[in-house]
Amino acid sequence: MSNSSLILASSSPFRKELLSRLHLPFDTISPDIDETQKAVENPEQYVSRLAEEKALEVARHHKDSIIIGSDQCAYLNGQILGKPGSHENAVKQLQQARGQEVVFYTGLSVMQLSSGFSQVDCIQYKVGFRELTDRQIEHYLTTEKPYNCAGSFKSEAYGISLFSYMSGDDPTSIIGLPLIRLIAMLEAAGIEVV
Repeated sequence: MSNSSLILASSSPFRKELLSRLHLPFDTISPDIDETQKAVENPEQYVSRLAEEKALEVARHHKDSIIIGSDQCAYLNGQILGKPGSHENAVKQLQQARGQEVVFYTGLSVMQLSSGFSQVDCIQYKVGFRELTDRQIEHYLTTEKPYNCAGSFKSEAYGISLFSYMSGDDPTSIIGLPLIRLIAMLEAAGIEVV
């Protein structure tokens, strides 16, 4: 399997940047799937299913390649916070999050159809938000414009200023691709990382 090509099933520039840190050659293909949450799914089931569906959608056309799929959501007080898409929605999300703990669920799937290899996992990461004022929220959003990021922030940039704490086993999971777990999955699939 080590000579198989590696494909990231994503159009996310954040996931692409993270995967490039492993110094492995890879291609990216954006999967076209329905990302609607099913009524019976909890956040872990939701992102795990989407990660697997993204990988499978690409794998159907690249049976010998090893495919990586990933999806993420932020969870606060029983509600999933997706990508805000606009300034107004981002303000609402950060106002909801201030003084609260937000749990990020990142689904990860690695598969290769020709060999039958398939692993799926979900990694949690918790973030405690400071008691932010409306002025601080406004300043952050106009500075960074994180409108395509779940939870309305980029932890790897200025968004770190929003937090009172971060807690989890893999800090890259909050950016959208848990590299520690991914390395173990790739090695199980036959790709030596280091």
